[in-house]
Amino acid sequence: MKLPFRRAPKGAEATTSQMTLMDHLRELRNRIFKAVCAIVVIAVVAYFLYDPIFRFMTEPYCRSIEGTDRTCSFYLSDLLGGFLLRLKVSMYVGFIGALPVILWQLWRFIMPGLYKNERRYTITFVASSIVLFILGAALAYYTLPPMLSWLQDSGGPSNSITFIPSPDKYFWLSALMMLAFGVGFEFPLLLIALQIVGVIDYTQLARVRRYAAVGITAVVAVITPGGDPISLIVLSVPLYLFYEMSIVVGRLMGRSKNKKARELERVDATSAS
Repeated sequence: MKLPFRRAPKGAEATTSQMTLMDHLRELRNRIFKAVCAIVVIAVVAYFLYDPIFRFMTEPYCRSIEGTDRTCSFYLSDLLGGFLLRLKVSMYVGFIGALPVILWQLWRFIMPGLYKNERRYTITFVASSIVLFILGAALAYYTLPPMLSWLQDSGGPSNSITFIPSPDKYFWLSALMMLAFGVGFEFPLLLIALQIVGVIDYTQLARVRRYAAVGITAVVAVITPGGDPISLIVLSVPLYLFYEMSIVVGRLMGRSKNKKARELERVDATSAS
């Protein structure tokens, strides 16, 4: 069974070989295996570096309760809780730390279906996706203290409510926040990639920018685990700015394509005469 390729864009050189369905499945299995191995290796390293990782990850919570009578402590209710917490944190760190490998394996799986004029963006896209994810995760980390303060204050006066924070829930919330922000920061790459392959163009994005602003806010409200207005604003603003940047990038790419097309027409006209 042969899987058909999409029609090549004008001026693009199509790939000469086609992969069967079994070839795709074997390729997918190999990519998944390599990604899982990267997660496991980094998780094992994180297991032995648990103490500094624990201090680093709990720093936002400690900052969120500064100036209150609360102590920066977490509470476990069973003897196995500490060991299971260490395993969970190691796996969280393993997945987030292995993301560069995961993104590279994903791109390598997609590459056979691309044309040569599209493959030249490989290194740029992979490097940009890693940088953007790190920036998004870092923004989430620095957003945690005000977000946690808001969540705790919204429950009522501090002298009326005693918080007994669970480390399991705290680390899960922190990991989800960093993952949501990191994945959200990949948004401009998705829009640029869709423009490169011709699914959309910058004029369409420009026409629906008002609806995009509402849609971005709605999506962010869903993917941010805290459900608080602070993380909603902090993530929505850069995503909309990324949306506008993708329109600018698309306009520049359109100008470059038009320039190349005019040069090709000029060369064809010269050779014909």
